[in-house]
Amino acid sequence: MTDSRNWFEPLPSTRQRKLLASRRDGLLITVDGQRLLNFASNDYLGLSTHPKVCQAAQDAINEVGLGSGASRLVSGDDPLLHELEQELATWKGFEACLLVGSGMLTNLGLLQALADRHTHIFADKLNHASLVDGARLSGAQVSRFPHLNLEKLEQSIEKSGAKQRVIVSDGVFSMDGDCADVQALISLAERYDALLLIDDAHGTGTVGQQGKGLVAEAGIAGHKRLLEVGTLGKALGSYGAYILGTKPMIEGLRQRMRTLMYSTALPVSLLAGAQAALHLIQTTEVVERLESHVNYFLAQAQGLNMMPSTTAIQPLWLGSDESALEASRALRAQGYFVPAIRPPTVPEGQSRLRITLSAAHQKKDIDGLIKALRTL
Repeated sequence: MTDSRNWFEPLPSTRQRKLLASRRDGLLITVDGQRLLNFASNDYLGLSTHPKVCQAAQDAINEVGLGSGASRLVSGDDPLLHELEQELATWKGFEACLLVGSGMLTNLGLLQALADRHTHIFADKLNHASLVDGARLSGAQVSRFPHLNLEKLEQSIEKSGAKQRVIVSDGVFSMDGDCADVQALISLAERYDALLLIDDAHGTGTVGQQGKGLVAEAGIAGHKRLLEVGTLGKALGSYGAYILGTKPMIEGLRQRMRTLMYSTALPVSLLAGAQAALHLIQTTEVVERLESHVNYFLAQAQGLNMMPSTTAIQPLWLGSDESALEASRALRAQGYFVPAIRPPTVPEGQSRLRITLSAAHQKKDIDGLIKALRTL
């Protein structure tokens, strides 16, 4: 029998993608030897390079070394994990917190721990890939409702005869910059005896008072039917992820979540850096600075084909792959790094430039980008 496929040949595709070798230097990024002003990072508060954040990480390396050496359930459960979990839970308004290795690991493991074949998951069609894959791997029945369409969601829930129901949604959607109505979603969860999972990775540090996120802004933090997921790798400038919920829920996940049980624990240096970043968010005006930049960008971008968003994620709609790639190249020629976002990251025919703003930007940086965008 002859194998019809050569496993060492590239997969057939109409699009070619490559890993982009680059190195960041604050707001600058060097790509193929060209230094560009970065408008593509999720480092929303510029804390990944803040001296206090970097010093905290360096001090932790000097004290305990680089890697954690084991999973949390063996010998990798450093006391700083518990300290940061308590600080995050208190800040966010929840009873308990669980730190996990990454956002992808968190959502893959969380949905498998929560759901099984007796569960029906109702998921927004534009949810992050980690939520999509976690739902698939859980073995649950999955229904995807049109983006932000609560009427269709409720109709789908009403038809379900499942013993367990879980509503799953991003908070701030990563490619559109728009937001879920979390207050309405928790009302549906109450009405239909469901659990609500909100991934607010892009809202943490960027939305609401002190950057506490979409859930806190809606006044539903700590709700008994709510789990919130977020990351340390965006506004907190480090790496890793967390889950927030009630004490019984978090304890249950600690015992059942395979991507926690069978993964090496986060290095203490990353925890120390994230903790320092959290303290800066709580004691400085860095969140207010980002909010000022977002408002300034929106005022200056009038007349451009921007998608509706009031967050730090500001997508410019272009439609075709070719248009997005050409616009990205044109901006790069003017000194700005804004990569084209194409399918499968976004639906077919919805390619765009995803502009992300940071508290570390200056208004003159935004002025320059707006001027360049008007030449496209």
